[in-house]
Amino acid sequence: MQRMPANVWLLTLIQALALSAGTMFVLAGGVLGAQITPDPKWSTLPLAMSIVGTACGVVPVTRLMQRFGRKPVFIFTSSFGAVITLFAAASIANSSFTGLVISAFLLGVVMSAIQQIRFTAMESVSIELMPKAASTVLLGGLVAAILGPELVTIGQLITEQIFVGAFYLMAALLLLCSFLFTRIDNTHVAQHKSAETGRKLSVIASQPVFILAVSASVVGYALMSFIMTATPVHMHVHEAYSLQDTKWVIQSHIFAMFFPSLFSGWLISKLGTSKSIYLGLSAYITTILIALTGSQWLSYWSALVLLGIGWNFLFVGGTVLLAKSYQPSERFKVQGLNEFLVFGCQATAALSAGIFLYLIEWRGLLLASFIIIAVQLIVISWQQVRQKNLQLNNSIS
Repeated sequence: MQRMPANVWLLTLIQALALSAGTMFVLAGGVLGAQITPDPKWSTLPLAMSIVGTACGVVPVTRLMQRFGRKPVFIFTSSFGAVITLFAAASIANSSFTGLVISAFLLGVVMSAIQQIRFTAMESVSIELMPKAASTVLLGGLVAAILGPELVTIGQLITEQIFVGAFYLMAALLLLCSFLFTRIDNTHVAQHKSAETGRKLSVIASQPVFILAVSASVVGYALMSFIMTATPVHMHVHEAYSLQDTKWVIQSHIFAMFFPSLFSGWLISKLGTSKSIYLGLSAYITTILIALTGSQWLSYWSALVLLGIGWNFLFVGGTVLLAKSYQPSERFKVQGLNEFLVFGCQATAALSAGIFLYLIEWRGLLLASFIIIAVQLIVISWQQVRQKNLQLNNSIS
């Protein structure tokens, strides 16, 4: 059995630390937004803007990595993120909603670089080990699920004002990530534009395998974000659950997002990506049904845990499938397009979550989620038929 190279394990450690900053903001963003927003409809705007920042950052970040190499871009963006978190802490201390939103957007740009860690890990191994490398790196999320929300509690030992100390700790974590990035192997060095080869992006994007890959990741992220963004606001602000109870639900959800990575790489290799995607969608359907049963704490917890598990199967399956849609020389433009579509749709979902929660309340938001699942099932069926027809035509010719 082939072993994971040291580069993959180092990237997993960095992923754990960097995602801790992100998971902390998942809890803090919604609650802070609700506390200092001038209008309740925009309580989820800070968290949504962090996702908008990720969507806006993916194309420039991948282009910079193509031009200068992955390693220097990782080092710069994580250092820049530390500066931004200090600005966020100052904004919170002064109850500046505008400052918080700007900070959230810029942190999202930083996270668009962190999202490239999984591709960097896959480039460190052979084709056979790619599913395992992708799932191994996501194991860093297990640490982030525990450490991220706990930064809020630990941060209160630094400053009395809630969340300010947590952002100080976030800055320290990102500086540590910047140092660790100096120790990784650079899986891609600078490439001049004249060296770009490969098919046109429109040709690649028309392939059934590309559409299946992107749609799985898009639905995985968008629907997860739609429900997850609304949950802490609904629980803490509308249902008056304590911050501790709300934190435990979000913490469990994030843990469940990454725990299946212990076996999802192996399972995808055995079952195939299509069946894994169906498993993810089944988990999402069950999530909605449980969440509709009532407002008990256990209902929220069970639903959010299943939501995390479903996300893992959809996201890892989509990532592995995407690698089959491009040649090595095409990777940056394809990865950039994939990330833009995924996080663009996630941003739309996060932005609309607060508005849906305000207009049609929690049950209406859950029922609307069924539409997204129905569309994804239609897309899977359609593209699988296209894929079989293409294979049949190729075998005949």
